[in-house]
Amino acid sequence: MAVPRDNSLDSSLALLRDGYRFAQKRRQHHRSDIFTLRLMLQPAVCIGGEEAVRVFYDSGLFERRNALPPRIRKTLTGEAGVQTLDDAAHRHRKAMFMSLMGQASIERLTDLMAQHWRAALRRWARQRSVTLFTEVQHILCRAACAWTGIPLQEEDVRRRAADMGAMVDGFGAVGLRHWRGRRARQRSEDWIAGIVDAVRQQKPHEADAAGALYRIAWHREPDGQLLDRRVAAVELLNLIRPIVAIASYVVFAALALHRFPEAARRLESESDEYLEYFAHEVRRFYPFTPLVGARVRSEFDWRGHRFIPGTLVILDVYGTNRDAKLWDDPEAFRPDRFRHWSGSAFDFIPQGGGDHHTGHRCAGERITIEAMKLALTFLTRFMAYDVPPQDLGYSLRRIPTGPRSGFVISRIRLPAERGA
Repeated sequence: MAVPRDNSLDSSLALLRDGYRFAQKRRQHHRSDIFTLRLMLQPAVCIGGEEAVRVFYDSGLFERRNALPPRIRKTLTGEAGVQTLDDAAHRHRKAMFMSLMGQASIERLTDLMAQHWRAALRRWARQRSVTLFTEVQHILCRAACAWTGIPLQEEDVRRRAADMGAMVDGFGAVGLRHWRGRRARQRSEDWIAGIVDAVRQQKPHEADAAGALYRIAWHREPDGQLLDRRVAAVELLNLIRPIVAIASYVVFAALALHRFPEAARRLESESDEYLEYFAHEVRRFYPFTPLVGARVRSEFDWRGHRFIPGTLVILDVYGTNRDAKLWDDPEAFRPDRFRHWSGSAFDFIPQGGGDHHTGHRCAGERITIEAMKLALTFLTRFMAYDVPPQDLGYSLRRIPTGPRSGFVISRIRLPAERGA
């Protein structure tokens, strides 16, 4: 059977128009997990579903070099970061990141997050209302910088957190949002590169050897050379920026608590396992990553289509997480669906698929889960609050998206006041 084709001369404007549902709508229309199209004035193939994920994350078939458009590198990821590497170079750089993802290291990060959550609650209790999205960005920026070893003055928290957010907000945008993201990346790379320079001018201290700043500043590539100072800054931002971006998931978690009170009530009485199920369902149900791209490395056939080397292939992340062939009643919010989930690396891909250690799945996915569990614990067990009338809607056309109001909460009460 012939592979369906999207009939537009070029689908780039349709992608901007349809946003997260671009690939999902077309897969449903064609009743196919593969269709061809033109995107950014070049031939491309879109795939989705569990089998497609398995194919897409086969490093023998696909490579990431030249897959990210310049507009994404100039905002979200930076130039020459780990996301753009393949083969031995990727494995070597990824090993550096994974060395920072041990249990003790993640526990240290979550301890820092908890410390800043507690401080934030005390401040919020003295205010009439706060915008949760902005406040959580500040919490996560403080914790991420302390964890990596990046010095951050309190008076700089707002602007540094705003720049981290702008890099994320700008990658799927055109116009002012995009240029704001580019400027934020330039400022952030300048800031971090200066810190890398300062570290390299000092005598190494054994006590710093486990920290991310030290590891990345003194990381050597397979040829024995230190990372270029700008690339070192990119990789440090590849730790800090995604941690700050978890604020989007936290706000969606707060929205789920508000909209699905029956599931929320269970968080106070169920085991911690349910806390993780709830976090997983937030990541499955709400939009975060729409698509990811790669280029064909080796010629192969799949689903009746011959993949030619160099061809751009995009994977439908949002649609795969809501695929009715994989998820029973995918449009319903049901944390219990994860009680019997197999843990497959190919059917649940909110932060990419495949292997964490050697593949292109997000190295910090466990950090995301633990940060969400911590946030849910604070939101349900250590505080009470009101949700005043506001616009909690979000647009699937906007990439990235979130509640338009940023989720305002008011009359924040701490444990001793909860009954008031």
